[in-house]
Amino acid sequence: MTAERNVTRVMLRRLFVLAGVLCASLAQAGPKVESWVTGSGAKVMYVHAPDLPMVDVRIVFDAGSARDGDLPGLARFTSAMLSEGAGDWDADALAERLESRGIELGSSSLRDMAWVSVRSLVEPEVLNVALDTAATVLAKPRFDDVAVERVRQQMQIGLRRSLQSPGTVAQRRFFSTLYADHPYAHSPDGDETSLAAISRADLQDYHRRYYVAANAVIAIVGDVNRDAAEQIAARVTGGLAVGNHAPALPAVPAVSGGELREHFPSSQTHIYVGQTGMSRHDPDYYPLYVGNHVLGGGGLVSTLGEEVRNKRGLSYSVYSYFSPMRVDGPFLMVAQTKNDQANAALKVMRDTLRRFVDEGPDEQELADAKQNLIGGFPLRIASNSKIVEYLAMMGFYDYPLDHLDTLPQKIADVTVEQVRDAFRRRIGNGSAIAVIVGGDGKGSS
Repeated sequence: MTAERNVTRVMLRRLFVLAGVLCASLAQAGPKVESWVTGSGAKVMYVHAPDLPMVDVRIVFDAGSARDGDLPGLARFTSAMLSEGAGDWDADALAERLESRGIELGSSSLRDMAWVSVRSLVEPEVLNVALDTAATVLAKPRFDDVAVERVRQQMQIGLRRSLQSPGTVAQRRFFSTLYADHPYAHSPDGDETSLAAISRADLQDYHRRYYVAANAVIAIVGDVNRDAAEQIAARVTGGLAVGNHAPALPAVPAVSGGELREHFPSSQTHIYVGQTGMSRHDPDYYPLYVGNHVLGGGGLVSTLGEEVRNKRGLSYSVYSYFSPMRVDGPFLMVAQTKNDQANAALKVMRDTLRRFVDEGPDEQELADAKQNLIGGFPLRIASNSKIVEYLAMMGFYDYPLDHLDTLPQKIADVTVEQVRDAFRRRIGNGSAIAVIVGGDGKGSS
């Protein structure tokens, strides 16, 4: 059985490498990115993409859940309200105005950011409606009482449903334990108490403070030239107050290692092991990113996948990742396993991480990981919708305009020594915490 697994692993690796070589050989330079600042202070990121007669616009604000303050869920609640009526249109009229013309409008939020996106044909009659609607949604949301209560109920129902999953409970416990009183500690979904307490005035105040031009980044990708893109950017944010950029977030607190075990009536246990990881501009970003692909980001052929799942059958799924944000986001190893295998799986996860920190990847593992990452990169910017997301991220986190061009080479330049050094300094310090949520919640701590 072991021999069969080894053969399978080698074959999978070869397939990944072959796919990476083929994709890399076809890869071209990233799209040309242009940038400017509107008269009201909004940053614009633009790519001309004439292949389809469409345009994607994404307006991003530093208005994620890290700005919730004492009302967890406020950012997401505000974001959800934007499509529930604006200007002269209630929710039904707004939906009809968009659907009848094939215009797509969306909004959402995460810990760092909130955004509104619009996709439209470039046909003037349709595009004018799309841009006018987006501008009105951004500047003049109605916050009708009926809509507020409807969205509140939707969020409360979604929250209750999500808390029926041990994975969601484990993730929430992990963040609250790791980040303590930092703004990243609470879930963007909020909690029962805060969702019940948020008022219409709270939503209006939040929108007034954070949905301003100086706090915005506009990403535009599509069949519009530079002049048209400048008009689009000015138009969609024309009704916003200039305002101020959101203040800097505090540093992440230091948390010592430990374990939190919680009973949950389920046949499976979810394990979250991790610590603070890295920020978007971390000097160790690329060694940690590429190294993690070997450790747990590469699926079945990753080190965690091999040790926990393939060799021992201790987990249905196991993986690791860094989630870089404005300030240090988490590094996480995640596994899902049978209740009676939880302690064994946790031990193997910890042992595997410890060994990886001590020894790092070998040359072949790192070469395979780099080839896989570089080879798969063109697929990540293969559509306008994907490019506009990248642009928005680049503008929000102040990445250089050539980021898409230089990313493959920066990955290729990572060495085994850099990975070992970064993991030893950053991850091998004994500060990892473990959250175990599942069937009996018992065991030594």
